[in-house]
Amino acid sequence: MEEITIREAQKMVDSWIKTYGVRYFSELTNMAVLTEEVGELARIMARKYGDQSFKEGEKHDLGDEMADVLWVLMCLANQTGVDLTEALKKNIEKKTARDKERHRMNEKLRGGS
Repeated sequence: MEEITIREAQKMVDSWIKTYGVRYFSELTNMAVLTEEVGELARIMARKYGDQSFKEGEKHDLGDEMADVLWVLMCLANQTGVDLTEALKKNIEKKTARDKERHRMNEKLRGGS
């Protein structure tokens, strides 16, 4: 598969839902599903990078779990009319204006105590 933009991915999710998924789950259901998917991602992170260990036979495909989170987020964006490309651009601008000096001046990030 070729590289895709966020906007193209949103369209692909929408097309898949309309072709195979019958319809979107309600926004509230998708919010619950997003929370569930983030929890599954957190479980893998805790086992792979934290102090927990994997249970025998437990699924641990980090990329697949991240993709599940992204999928449901795109469903919610499509349902609520959010263009994630534009939203991300605005969010980066906001963070840059707000935090451009803060992190560079943070002793904790620069190795200070």
